[in-house]
Amino acid sequence: MSWQEANEFCRKLTNLTEKQRAERRYRLPTEAEWEYACRAGSMGAYCFGNDLNQLGDFAWYSDNSGGTTQAVGTRNPNDWDLYDLHGNVWEWCQDWYDKNYYNQSPRQGPQGPPNGTRRVLRGGSWKDSGDFCRSARRNTEEPGKSWKTIGFRVVCDVPRTQ
Repeated sequence: MSWQEANEFCRKLTNLTEKQRAERRYRLPTEAEWEYACRAGSMGAYCFGNDLNQLGDFAWYSDNSGGTTQAVGTRNPNDWDLYDLHGNVWEWCQDWYDKNYYNQSPRQGPQGPPNGTRRVLRGGSWKDSGDFCRSARRNTEEPGKSWKTIGFRVVCDVPRTQ
């Protein structure tokens, strides 16, 4: 799945009649949102802490995947009941990639650089070692490229009620 295809999916989902009435907008997460959701309050290397020996309970990666993508939701969720943030497939984020962005970014709600040539991927995949599945691990790819190790996660913006 390319970033462009994932973004188009979100656009089409947003434009469905029922969704328009609800004024919901679907999109890819920012990189900061993705990491916040992945960590679920943890400050460790993974959502469950730092013990790499526990990764197989939470992720499909090179040591346990059998060399292919696995069904979603078959490993343990993080503390916020979100599944598959570590491993299985890399996930596209909305942000353009800049190696040094977080050295000068806003501390609250960074939205990523305004432009670039590559988009951010997070989470690691079934093909990667455990180190690539860490909460803070970043990867990049050109937005038009697709690989069997790349997928995406959808965020829904819901209007605030007063």
